[in-house]
Amino acid sequence: MNLHTISIAILAASCAPLAAAEKAYGSLMTRWGKQVTPENAWREYPRPQLVRDQWLNLNGMWDYAVTAIDAGRPAGWDGRILVPFCLESQLSGVQRNLAPNEALWYHRKFKLDAKDPDKRHHLNFEGVDYASTIWVNGREAGSHRGGTNPFSLEVTDMLEPGENEIVVKVTDATGGWQLVGKQTLKPKGIRYTRVSGIWQTVWLETTPRTFISNLAIDTKVSPAEVRIEAAVTGNGFNRIKVELEADGRTLAAESAAGSRTVTLPVPDAKLWSPRSPHLYDLAVTLLDRDGKEVDRVKSYCGIREVGKQRDPDGHLRFTLNGKAIFHLGPLDQGWWPDGLWTPPSDAALRYDIEFLKQAGFNTIRKHVKREPRRFYYHCDHIGMLVWQDQPAGGTSPKWVRPNHKAPEDAEWPDEHHAQWMAEYESMIDDLHSHPSVVVWVPFNESWGQHRTIEIGKWTMRRDPGRLLNIASGGNFFPVGDIVDHHSYPKPSFPFDQERFGEYIMVVGEFGGIGLEVPGHLWNPGAKNWGYGGLPKQQDEMEARYRECFKILADLKTKGVAGAIYTQTTDCEGELNGLLTYDRELSKIPVERLAKIHATLTE
Repeated sequence: MNLHTISIAILAASCAPLAAAEKAYGSLMTRWGKQVTPENAWREYPRPQLVRDQWLNLNGMWDYAVTAIDAGRPAGWDGRILVPFCLESQLSGVQRNLAPNEALWYHRKFKLDAKDPDKRHHLNFEGVDYASTIWVNGREAGSHRGGTNPFSLEVTDMLEPGENEIVVKVTDATGGWQLVGKQTLKPKGIRYTRVSGIWQTVWLETTPRTFISNLAIDTKVSPAEVRIEAAVTGNGFNRIKVELEADGRTLAAESAAGSRTVTLPVPDAKLWSPRSPHLYDLAVTLLDRDGKEVDRVKSYCGIREVGKQRDPDGHLRFTLNGKAIFHLGPLDQGWWPDGLWTPPSDAALRYDIEFLKQAGFNTIRKHVKREPRRFYYHCDHIGMLVWQDQPAGGTSPKWVRPNHKAPEDAEWPDEHHAQWMAEYESMIDDLHSHPSVVVWVPFNESWGQHRTIEIGKWTMRRDPGRLLNIASGGNFFPVGDIVDHHSYPKPSFPFDQERFGEYIMVVGEFGGIGLEVPGHLWNPGAKNWGYGGLPKQQDEMEARYRECFKILADLKTKGVAGAIYTQTTDCEGELNGLLTYDRELSKIPVERLAKIHATLTE
């Protein structure tokens, strides 16, 4: 038995029999999943753009129980679960579906050294799907709704020196008005296994009484400058100091008294782009009236500007740092056979991005899912543009293509729209400072599409430094920067100068050419599929792929400025990935992919 087999065997032995509970499907594992143990599960610092040294990783083995949704704290525990992997995943060690009428409970203890009266302690959850309530040492610390947004609870007064206890209750309907992305209670086609409970890192952070709680970083190219706005909790500071560094040398430093915003001019700046993803290190310090350090965090930035301009033929094109760039990338679901929404490791998360970069893509469309913050950190470092979708859910209108002149919105009650906006704004806030994120996509096709013009105008006011693709694939309303058409399997675009002349034209989804690879299937006995029917062999798949890109090259000459191929990997029964679901095989060699793509991106 290898290390992975031993670990999973231990986990399985500690779990109560599932009895009438519905067991989640899946046995396919990635190479990274086979190496996961309770001791090495997601040990990386989870918030790479605001880093402190004093933190405690709380991933590992927790107690768990499943009860009726309205039951109180369980008297005992059903077994052990590996955090941060969701209940339904193989890597959790449980692999049990949570029903909408059930509650999932977590429990663990940890030790804290003697409390310092000048410090605060914050319990952080990077992702809990969907609604959660947290108790610390028997006292309610807070609650949260939203499956993909990080949240933090100050628990200073609840903690004691020595042993402390955390209890978490989670409910998850996976439907209704919840934003679920592609989760479903009955996986089939383009919908995948539900994800319930803690699915990202849990951690305890120690800060001073007055501390930096967030950084918003914006940049300009001409003249080059970096603007840092710090959110500060507490009033015990007089001045903010910012230092910009590279290779261990301080290149610029500025401070501001009586303000939380500092702007640094950057001489001889190196700009960030996919071809040259140059990043600068930042140190941000709070100082008191005597010049004594109150708080200090580390961060980084990439200097770049996103825009649009007309080419000699009058077509609008994407620009980066004032130069035209064709956005070419895959639709990226972000699903894993062993961890579902959670990549088995940070190395696995980075692997997908590196593969896509080697394959000649410069863009990733992150599809109706928000990733761990380290995903965007890796895109920043590797050099990948990101179109970021809002996770989908709720009631949808009739779907009409962008060329339909009478698009519809769904009717959403105010309370559900407010929750949609809360999750959307949290995503924009948390990802604001990542140079890789260049396009917001509030809606995919018509999924949950409502109050489109209102949301579009709000987004443009909220983040004028990025572009807006209001509804990838429809329903198109005249707001934002982009008009987006979906076309399977071959790319196409409904050119209409009168309606679309003021918008960047993109093929937001195309392709989906599948290939069945025995030995690498999620469910070999299922009706697996790809768009246009599955080719019988690899040569046929590659020929279809090349044909799509020849058509796309022609569309580029007519004004199409970007395109998204479906998709990075197979996902459960959907076999249209460039990679198999376990990431073991590229269906077209990466070198040949790079040559095919070069004609569009160079």
